[in-house]
Amino acid sequence: MPRILAALALSSHPGPSVAVGAVAVVLGIAVGLDPLHVAILGVAILLGQLSVGLSNDWIDAERDRAVGRTDKPVAAGRVSVGTVRAASFVTAVAAILLTLPLGLLATLAHTVFILSAWSYNLGLKNTPVSVLPYIVSFGLLPMIATLARPVPAAAAAWALALGALLGVAAHFANVLPDLDDDARTGIAGLPHRIGRTASGVVIWTSLAAGAAAAFFGPAGDKTALQWIGLALTLLLAVAIAVVLRRSPTRLLFQLIIAAALVNVVLLSFSGPRLLA
Repeated sequence: MPRILAALALSSHPGPSVAVGAVAVVLGIAVGLDPLHVAILGVAILLGQLSVGLSNDWIDAERDRAVGRTDKPVAAGRVSVGTVRAASFVTAVAAILLTLPLGLLATLAHTVFILSAWSYNLGLKNTPVSVLPYIVSFGLLPMIATLARPVPAAAAAWALALGALLGVAAHFANVLPDLDDDARTGIAGLPHRIGRTASGVVIWTSLAAGAAAAFFGPAGDKTALQWIGLALTLLLAVAIAVVLRRSPTRLLFQLIIAAALVNVVLLSFSGPRLLA
């Protein structure tokens, strides 16, 4: 049993899942949720992300075996496809049920968030609109937090734009290291169709536009923290440019996540300006 649980944990893509859960916690604090509801929001988003990671591993099991992905427990034979499939459905349902105390609107938004992410694994990853689930899911994250307030409210347009832009960058950064393996197994999403160089341009442009949204979106005078956040994002953008000039690795995706966290910290100090 411990080995199966360890394999399931690895199949869930724990790094990105925890990162997105942490983003949800920060957003919950930013919009004024009490500690209990912040915890509920964070755990619900985490469970939803775990379900997405698990679904990716059982759906892609054959492709992962074909390219020798020994880092994937299902492909390496350390856990069965059926076990991972069951775990992915259980965590998805648990994520939606746990969101119910945050209100029906927040639950609806989180359900769309999960369905959008699952749609990528279920087939959209192999289409010209492969980036769409990332735009929808990342873009909805601020909205889930604002709708979870005692008096639900829409998120500000600039916050939604920031989430969507970071989603675009995350999609291209996540795919670039696997372009060759994907080509061998017939995957042809948007990054594959436009090529490595154009994908690098999309990553950098999306990140820069996201930084601009985080800095210029909230009304009012700019604080020292906002200037520091902008400077950190630009430094990360330079690091991303260096990685893009070489052979992209998982470090690229980690840098995008770091940039996302910097911008989310800026969001957390926006307070009422996060609301439409």
